[in-house]
Amino acid sequence: MISAVTDRWTSLIDKATQGLNVDKELLLAKIHKADVAVTTDHVIKWALENIDEVNPDWTYVASRLYLQTLYEAAATNRGYDAGDRYGDFYQLIETLTDKGIYTDSLLQKYTKEDIDYFAQIIEPERDLLFNYLGLYTLATRYLATNHDNHTYELPQERWMIIAMHLMQDEEPTHRSQYVTEAYWALSNLYMTVATPTMTNAGKTHGQLSSCFIDTVDDSLQSIYDSNTAIAKLSKNGGGIGVYMGKIRGRGSSIKGFKGMSSGVVPWIKQLNNTAVSVDQLGTRKGAIAIYLDVWHADIEAFLDLKLNNGDERMRAHDIFTGVCLPDYFMEQVENRGDWYLFDPHEVRQVMGYSLEDFYDKEKGDGSWRERYLECVASDKLTKRVVPAIDIMKRIMKSQLESGTPFMFYRDEVNRQNNNPHEGMIYCSNLCTEITQNQSPTEFLEEVTEEDGTIVQKYKPGDYVVCNLSSINLGRAMPDQVLERLIRIQVRMLDNVIDINTLPLTQTQLTNRKYRAIGLGTFGWHHLLAKKHIQWESEEAVAYADELYEKIAYLTIQTSMELSHEKGSYPVFTGSKWQTGKYFTDKGYTGEKWEQLQRDVATYGIRNGYLMAVAPNSSTSMIAGSTASIDPVFQPFYFEEKKDFKIPFTAPDLDHHTYSIYRRSAYIVDQRMSVRQNAARQKHIDQSISFNFYVPHTIKASVLLNLHLQAWREGLKTTYYVRSTANDVEECEWCES
Repeated sequence: MISAVTDRWTSLIDKATQGLNVDKELLLAKIHKADVAVTTDHVIKWALENIDEVNPDWTYVASRLYLQTLYEAAATNRGYDAGDRYGDFYQLIETLTDKGIYTDSLLQKYTKEDIDYFAQIIEPERDLLFNYLGLYTLATRYLATNHDNHTYELPQERWMIIAMHLMQDEEPTHRSQYVTEAYWALSNLYMTVATPTMTNAGKTHGQLSSCFIDTVDDSLQSIYDSNTAIAKLSKNGGGIGVYMGKIRGRGSSIKGFKGMSSGVVPWIKQLNNTAVSVDQLGTRKGAIAIYLDVWHADIEAFLDLKLNNGDERMRAHDIFTGVCLPDYFMEQVENRGDWYLFDPHEVRQVMGYSLEDFYDKEKGDGSWRERYLECVASDKLTKRVVPAIDIMKRIMKSQLESGTPFMFYRDEVNRQNNNPHEGMIYCSNLCTEITQNQSPTEFLEEVTEEDGTIVQKYKPGDYVVCNLSSINLGRAMPDQVLERLIRIQVRMLDNVIDINTLPLTQTQLTNRKYRAIGLGTFGWHHLLAKKHIQWESEEAVAYADELYEKIAYLTIQTSMELSHEKGSYPVFTGSKWQTGKYFTDKGYTGEKWEQLQRDVATYGIRNGYLMAVAPNSSTSMIAGSTASIDPVFQPFYFEEKKDFKIPFTAPDLDHHTYSIYRRSAYIVDQRMSVRQNAARQKHIDQSISFNFYVPHTIKASVLLNLHLQAWREGLKTTYYVRSTANDVEECEWCES
């Protein structure tokens, strides 16, 4: 009996270690010496303990062992032979549809012949692409289970269900081809879809979009309507960005009674309570980012919201903050000039315009600063003057303590807006990569119908929806599949718009009005390592410029072709796409760009906004690459979440790539990171989730110079300032 058990483990470990650079005898020795009945969980744990910079392949041993447990659990729960890795795909869809897990549209839209064909395409061998962290994350968070959380769906089936769900409304003559291509892209880990899409595609509950952006008007009706809307979105798993710059400041008048307003902080605290109370299906609390203009009368209290000391009645620890910065403020910081704070309500009443509704159309000149200086000169306005550098110091103090506020450079964002003919952009989203037109929803009237029914009428505003997907640069570029990949990826994103089930009517209307998508990337550091390009090099900056121009070209070309096939987004006429200004503003020249500009003018473009680089930390873990455009934290570290602590090495770590990864997040010169992002920002029509990684001992002057550099070089937003209290290798940039 003991011999049989030993033979079983020997066979299993032989299979799990095949082709990997590991010493399998280490595991066999532990099994032989164990004084307990050995389980697969024990062996996985022992495999993980062997992971370090020299032995990264142990993660694949652990992954293969974990795969075996998934295969066995699925076989037991679905009633097929445990020797078969994958069971009957059609039966799986029938079973989970009957249980109310899968939407019945899969069986309605696809025939059994279709589904049997897709089953033949499934490639179980692609399960071996997962490292342990990626597989564990996918299995515990995304694979469909029954209501008792028992394993039913397996990794390749999740990819196929996503592909089928996103292509369900394509023309039947081409649909199987598109499903096949989408499965190819997903199963080879060349791309990932957004977390809500990965979780909810093919299922009966949840929506597919990542983030939303609301604009709150200066009225009690708008404030409470917004809170209700945000609660609905948060319940369905969406992160929320909220612009509150239109709300009057503390001490402002209400109905002519001076000094009555309590300002924005109480309403922010209310949203803080919503974030905590309305969680996302019991899995995590809601996530809300509030943005305010740097000239708003309440900006100082706003910047103190997340600090750990002071009056708790003026704190909101569970929301995230972002500050909207015009060029003129940054100029005043640089010149150590004065800065004036105003109440937006009083500006509207006295000056007859809303200051937040303007921006500078040229660097150093424009309608926003003209009106701001009018407000400064007016003797009819209440105003307060502070040194601009003092406001900036408060921003940086909060960033070093809490990581926020995020920075939103409003003039540059609006100068680069694809659709200025339809409105303007006041703020970004929770992760700072989305920049799309916004406007508040306006309450019109309440009507009582003849049957006694009460109907409330609204004029819908532009309520932004983020539909995201990302290219895995670390796999797609070495395999030279970028053109093929982007063609299917844009189609997948575009289809999200039509099949998504959003809980707010105004989000549905905005989604279809602009048909906005956000194609992004991750695995930048991974790609640099594979190409042996040092992070802190001119070569990396030049490569970012070249690569993202190529991605932009292919994305625009694909959206144009989709427009030729299906029609352009409804407000294409008058956009920078239609006039050609998008291409001339970017300085795109040469025959291929000029031809693309002509094609867009002729055939339109399907999506009003196209590219955005999200943080994608979870999905990059699943794909086994590095997050977004960030450097790795360390070549080897432990990835910790509330339910696990798993050792992780940088992807494809070996003696060739170690020198690239060694210059990790808190070591690399952040000035070079800014330059890389400035190079790619030229080609990204929305924005980039770009983090600063700084030592906790950083001098204020150094952090200030990083912000000034980011603004000068044309970044639209910056995300967290991530600081560490740990000792890090000293580097030149933080000593400058």
